[in-house]
Amino acid sequence: MAAGKVFIFDTTLRDGEQVPGCKLNTKEKLELALELEDLGVDIIEAGFPISSPGDFESVNQVARAIKNATVCGLSRAVQKDIEVAAEALKHAARKRIHTGIGTSDYHIRSKFNSTREDILERAVQCVKWARNFTDDVEFYAEDAGRTDNEYLARVVEAVIKAGATTVNIPDTTGYCLPSQYGQKMAYLINHVPNMDKAVLSCHCHNDLGLATANSIEGVIAGARQIECTINGLGERAGNTSLEEVVMILKQHKHLGLHTSIKPERLNPVSRLVSDTMRMPVQPNKAIVGSNAFSHSSGIHQDGFLKDAQTYEIINPEEVGADSSKIVLTARSGRSALAYRFQKLGFQFDRNDVDVLYNEFVKVADSKKEVEDTDLHAMALSYQKKAPVASTGS
Repeated sequence: MAAGKVFIFDTTLRDGEQVPGCKLNTKEKLELALELEDLGVDIIEAGFPISSPGDFESVNQVARAIKNATVCGLSRAVQKDIEVAAEALKHAARKRIHTGIGTSDYHIRSKFNSTREDILERAVQCVKWARNFTDDVEFYAEDAGRTDNEYLARVVEAVIKAGATTVNIPDTTGYCLPSQYGQKMAYLINHVPNMDKAVLSCHCHNDLGLATANSIEGVIAGARQIECTINGLGERAGNTSLEEVVMILKQHKHLGLHTSIKPERLNPVSRLVSDTMRMPVQPNKAIVGSNAFSHSSGIHQDGFLKDAQTYEIINPEEVGADSSKIVLTARSGRSALAYRFQKLGFQFDRNDVDVLYNEFVKVADSKKEVEDTDLHAMALSYQKKAPVASTGS
């Protein structure tokens, strides 16, 4: 695999589903899993098999259906968890067990009432258990974002020696600054002697709005997997947004990093996930929001109409979105008004537009957006008063 390949690990069906109200049944999980495979996702985390009979069945059905992507099941550092995950995944063409334990002092003391040495032993043990069922084992060091780097490096070295092929460094609470997260990845690469035997993975949460930035810093520092969700779904403030990291890497080619995602499928899959999981996408969401390619400011509209690249770095068709929209509001200018009239079949010269603009501003001040019906009425009224000055169709 090329050195610049970044694996996309999608956890929409597991971490994304943990959002209240987003519970998926087996049929829904299967439908979304097939769409994620078609999107080009490398690893699909299908669920947490031991959590419920329903989740076990969902992971089992996804494992049977997916042919190209790796199917992953989550477990705690508990032997029974791992055995159940292995059973759910046994029919997968490519299977991965994702197991691990908290490594920060917050987790060690408060959650486990334990010690660093005991947690290190449990980390090694869970990887060994998982290796009894598959040679593709991912270890997660929960709350790695707040874990002491020297201790984290000891854990990472030990789990790789035990057989982990991917090591997940979660910023579980979304605490890290991008520079801190990138430095943590760089520290591991430079201080773990067997780091070349495993893939480092970014798993970032968005509590401070930094999940995407942290993941990008992580791969710049040397990580080669990003764990993310469609639309940034996830517990609390959500996870890293798949569509954002994919398009950042695509736009910034100088980084030398790429994914296998098909960009033109991003918006269709986003809409399907939103509908299936009953979770609307915020209008100003990057890449997939309804306003992502809308222009309402007069200055922006004028520049966009002269050259789209003045205000758009992504062609909407490239990510499967509808074409760019010129939205008419009280902030719109004459060029946008003339453009919209032309789209409706009215040919007005500059003098016509100057007169019509005065009427347009009055309408725009009375409502949030001037619609096509308003423009039709305005144009027809103007043509009746000045029939020689313009023509309509």
